[in-house]
Parts: sequence; structure tokens; C-alpha cells
Amino acid sequence: MTKRGHFKYFKTSPEIIRLAVMLYVRFALSLRNVEDLLRERGIEVSHDTVRFWWIRFGPMFAAEIRRKRAEGMRSVSRWRWHLDEVFVKVNGKRPYLWRAVDHEGEVLESYVTKRRDKRAALKFLKKVMCRHGFAEEIVTGRLPSYRAAMRAIGCAEKQRTGRRDNNRIENSHLPF
Repeated sequence: MTKRGHFKYFKTSPEIIRLAVMLYVRFALSLRNVEDLLRERGIEVSHDTVRFWWIRFGPMFAAEIRRKRAEGMRSVSRWRWHLDEVFVKVNGKRPYLWRAVDHEGEVLESYVTKRRDKRAALKFLKKVMCRHGFAEEIVTGRLPSYRAAMRAIGCAEKQRTGRRDNNRIENSHLPF
């Protein structure tokens, strides 16, 4: 749960702030609808205050949910990652964007490099594994750099490649 220090100078309790933000985000209500729902429960808050709370605490709540979700996914026995690289255009240059997505489509990590070689793949894999632990299975494209990097780490037996196996990440290449 969030620390009390984040809510230090607010008169309203953290539970009410969390409730207002979650009502607004989770149920896709308007700010005035959230204001009305809170008023029915005896909490006098303006819609502008709810908007301020959403701007201020929304990213913090989202990061907390993401962190708890990742911890829960580690306990799942069939946690599978999909890794892929794609060209992106940054300041007129075309570097590679490496991405890792879990089996539910949640982006775990992204990394930008100039090259598409073993060194870049190894650095990316270490970054993902450092932050999210180990996966039961890692689905990649047929790029030889993945196989070489996985051999260097010692998890080559977890790699799986196939014609349509990596569709989860191929379909999620969304423009920034």
C-alpha cells in the first residue's frame, strides 16, 4: 500500500483519495459522477479536487498495481515472455527498440540500441531478468542473437521459436 508520506499535507484521508481515483479510472465515470457518488456517501469533494487527485496520485497507484501484478505473475507456473525487436525512428535515425511482453500482453521492459547483435540482446535479457526474475518460457523471433545471448546466460532450454509463436508481441507494436 502507498506510504502515508505521499498524503502528508492533505486533509482528506488516503482511503477516500484512493476510492475517488479508482472510481474515476476503473468505472470510467465522469468527474462529476464521482463527485455525486462521494456526496451520497457523505463526502463533500468537488470534481476539480478529484481531477487534481487523479493527476497527482494516478501514476503512483498505477505503478503500485503494476508492481503487485508482476509479483503475482512470478508465482504463476507458466509465466511466459515474448521478446522482439523493431525499427523506430528517433531524431531521423533508425535504432532498434527491444521489447518484452508477458503472456497477457503487459509490456515488461523496453530498451533502445543502435545494433541488433548478441551484446544488445544480452544486455536486454539481463535488464528484464534483473527486474522481473526468471520466466518459465521465453518466446522469441528467429534472430540468432537471442539464441547466443540465452546460451551466455544459461537459459537456452527455455527459449521457444516458431512461426506463429510470437504473435503476442508482433501484434502489440503500437506507435508511440
